[in-house]
Formats: sequence, C-alpha cells, structure tokens
Amino acid sequence: MSDPRTSPSIFTRGAVDLGALQERSAAASRPAAPPSASANGGPSAGDGRPPPTAAAPGGVVIIDVTEATFQSEVLERSLTTPVVIDFWAEWCGPCKQLSPVLEKLAQEAGGAWVLAKVDVDANPRLAQMFRVQGIPMVYAIVGGQPVDAFTGVMPESQLRPWLEAVLQAGGVAVESPEDPDLISADDALMSGDLDEAERAYKKILSDRPADQAAEAGLAQVGLARRVSGVEPATALAAAERGPDDLAAQGLAADVEVATGHADRAYARLIDFIRRAAGDEREKARVHLVSLFTIAGPDDPAVAAARRALASALF
Repeated sequence: MSDPRTSPSIFTRGAVDLGALQERSAAASRPAAPPSASANGGPSAGDGRPPPTAAAPGGVVIIDVTEATFQSEVLERSLTTPVVIDFWAEWCGPCKQLSPVLEKLAQEAGGAWVLAKVDVDANPRLAQMFRVQGIPMVYAIVGGQPVDAFTGVMPESQLRPWLEAVLQAGGVAVESPEDPDLISADDALMSGDLDEAERAYKKILSDRPADQAAEAGLAQVGLARRVSGVEPATALAAAERGPDDLAAQGLAADVEVATGHADRAYARLIDFIRRAAGDEREKARVHLVSLFTIAGPDDPAVAAARRALASALF
C-alpha cells in the first residue's frame, strides 16, 4: 500500500468522460436501510467498510455504487442532487480517516447531497475511468458532470467549505459539449474491446493530435494489454528479485498503476533510470512517460514525478 497524496487537487474537465460510463446491465438498486449506529450516533464505518445504503429524513444520503448502478445512482441522481463520490479500499488507512467524516457530513446534510462510495478493488473500471491514481479520491458530480475533486485526507474544516461550493454549483447548469467520438472510444475501452478502443483513439488523434483525453485513452489501452492476465503478486515478486531487469520493473510499474499505486510505479521507474544507462535508460523513460499520459499533465503526482525524473536524467 502506498500513501496517497495529502493535498487537495482541483479536477480539470477532460481527463474523464462520463459518457462512457453507460449502464451495461440492468440497474441493481438496493432498498434503503437505516445506518448502523455508533457511539456518537453516526454511521459505523471506522473500519473502512461502507455502511449499507442509508436513509435520512431528507432522503437517501449514503449509497454503495458499482459499475452496474453508476448510471442511475450517480449520473441520473446528480441531475437533481449533487453527488460526492468517495473512492476507497479496505486496505487504505487514510480512507478510514476520511470516510467517517464524509459520512458524518452527509448525514448532517440530510439529503442536500448524496455520498456515493466506490470500492476501487471491486470496481476497477470505474477507478480507471476516473483516472484514480491514489486513494482516497473524492469527486463532486453535478448535472451529470464532475465539477471538482481532491485526493488524500482533507480535514473537516476544509471539507465543509468545499461541500458548500459543491452545493452552490448544484444550482448552476454544467455545460460540457459531448464528443461522440471520444464517448465511443471510452465505451470500447470500458467494455474491454481494446482493438476498437485503439482504433477510435487513434482516429481522434489523427484529427486532433493534441487531444489529451484521447492520448490518455490510448495509453490506457496499452496498459490494459500489458497487464492482461498478469497476477499482480507474481509481477511484483519478479521485480523484487530482479531490480535491474527492465521488463520486470516495467511490468511491476504497470501493475501498480492499474491497481491505484501510481506514485509507487513512478518512483520504481525513476529509481531504475538513475541506475541504468544507454538504451535501457531511454526505454524506461519512454515507459514512464506513457504512464504519466494516463493520469494527465495536471495530476500533482505526475508533476512531482516529472521533477524527480529531470533530476535523475540530468
């Protein structure tokens, strides 16, 4: 487990296209159930596990979301009520600090906004589509579109004004023109049709060579192919045994990015670059840059890693 970045980062529209997140099976909505009580009267989620769907006088306030229910529970719901997505995992220590605070504030709000909890281990495609590079990661969705996000643990004193800004955004229509070509490409990626996704992203880039979303999508296709059928533990063990084996280090970095440990992946390849020379050094650099492309240039972890890469190279 790697520690997530602890400073909030503003989300830039374009890295995520929610048009690709169409429901691929019948929505499996679960009936609301009252939250389990804790000593302070709030939801009992200190162990990092999401509570059952919670109801308050103002309506549903906490829900567990999967790929199958994302369309109805997040996108459609956000057309009338702001939705805050909490990307978490059972093994994530910082998640256990942030989640109870979010749950407390959601209960206090009484339905003014809804907290949607996504387990990244159970829903890797959702984490991939949202470019989740570290957890906890929180997105605010208004009018079917993301309006802000942060990564890491934000204290309650900062969460409250952040949520107030989200609620204010809830009264404003979010304008974001749809790109049918990008939606189609992302749909193919989400469905696992990597050949079609590659063709679609390349077509976009032939028309718009600087399209960052298409570049990120194409890089994700490459990553998906490299980790297909790979057992993460086996790949990481091989890298541990062969610190100077470029193929082993590259595959381990791919696995780390695919499982939400991008910071660790970047550090791994930068350490290799410091030790390597000649062709292997250049191949490692190219591989690392392809992983940067997945997250996008505005990701703070990428900015930090680029500085470390420059130091390693020069």
